[in-house]
Amino acid sequence: MGCTTLTYVFKYWFCELLSLVNIIGQLFLVDRFLGGEFMKYGIKVLEFSDRDQEERVDPMIFVFPRMTKCHFHIFGPSGTIERRDSLCLLPLNMLNEKTFIFIWFWYVILATLLSFLVLYRLILLAMPGLRPRIMYQHNRAVPIEVFQAFTNKTSIGDWWILYILSKNIDPMVYRDIMTRLAKEVETSASNNAYLGNPVGGGGKEGLHASSAV
Repeated sequence: MGCTTLTYVFKYWFCELLSLVNIIGQLFLVDRFLGGEFMKYGIKVLEFSDRDQEERVDPMIFVFPRMTKCHFHIFGPSGTIERRDSLCLLPLNMLNEKTFIFIWFWYVILATLLSFLVLYRLILLAMPGLRPRIMYQHNRAVPIEVFQAFTNKTSIGDWWILYILSKNIDPMVYRDIMTRLAKEVETSASNNAYLGNPVGGGGKEGLHASSAV
């Protein structure tokens, strides 16, 4: 299952990366739609709320004006059509300014969380020694030596599948599964070394003997 799980985990993480790219792309698209005023929209709103009343320049009104000049055509005293200028209230913009404040904070929160998530995945990929500790923190019913014995002989794809599995089954059942798998991986590694085919010649040992589990 080594190649299969590797393919799965990288597709899974690639989808997370695409989510980050999607959020960043939407930030730039909305910013262009609003004439370059969206990127700092939330920051300007926060700064506006902290300023004195005399110094306030509402950024929401600048982006979404509530009043505008309107032209009306009416019949005059002589029966001819006359043009009258007036000020009109735009109630939809009062809704838009609140909506886009929420969207700005929502996009920033998502982009921040996804950035940390992608960074976390890269750390997992670059530092295999963290993987058994993460599994141990999630399920202390299994000794950390069992996790170390397993992760040292398997790929990150196998580790990921078992990490996801640990969140969905009973801890005691998971302990039995991990203990048996660790023993089987160790036995397989010893047999390969004895036969002159050490593990790591072309990749790490994958999950096997799943029927026994």
